[in-house]
Amino acid sequence: MEPEQIMESFFAELGTSLKAMSKAKDVQDRLAISQTIKNLSESLGIFMELATDMMECECDEEEE
Repeated sequence: MEPEQIMESFFAELGTSLKAMSKAKDVQDRLAISQTIKNLSESLGIFMELATDMMECECDEEEE
């Protein structure tokens, strides 16, 4: 899967989860959805760090 597709998937899932959060009435449901949002956000952050590191490595290799 291409990095752009992965990021789009993360953002789509985040959007879906945020919509579900706004519709949730029960505290337990809101808690579960907020955990999902937190996990997706952390995963997206890790993915973006990895992508940045890979881009930096590619730039370093080109300079040599």
